[in-house]
Amino acid sequence: MKLVYALFTGVVFGVGIALSGMMDPAKVLNFFDIAGSWDPSLAFVMGGALIVTALGYRLVWRRKAPLFGGRFQVPTSTTIDAKLIGGSALFGVGWGIAGFCPGAAIPALGTGRWEVVLFLIAVAGGIILRRVLTMPFRSEPAQ
Repeated sequence: MKLVYALFTGVVFGVGIALSGMMDPAKVLNFFDIAGSWDPSLAFVMGGALIVTALGYRLVWRRKAPLFGGRFQVPTSTTIDAKLIGGSALFGVGWGIAGFCPGAAIPALGTGRWEVVLFLIAVAGGIILRRVLTMPFRSEPAQ
């Protein structure tokens, strides 16, 4: 049942991204082009998402536990460090350059555009590179 719910959630998200036009990188890039062909629709999409999220959290936090899990998985750290700031900045710059965020790029795979595939390959490469660079060095014991 957990997988069915995850699939349903993903389909609803993908349909929302498609209906809002956020699978089109030009729409996102035009939001950042304040001096040119500015398109405020991304702000409305984000505002709508914030409202739904706020209402959803109010309902969910009334429960003692999630429907499909033993307990809520809530981050305990409130530290704002260089990794958080650097990762956020890198995400924002990549989003502004490409016009995609990973959440919108996955449903955009259905458009068949090669740019989407290239973007997701770059995202996966960045994730792998970060993991490789931050892995602790382990030397093999001498035999």
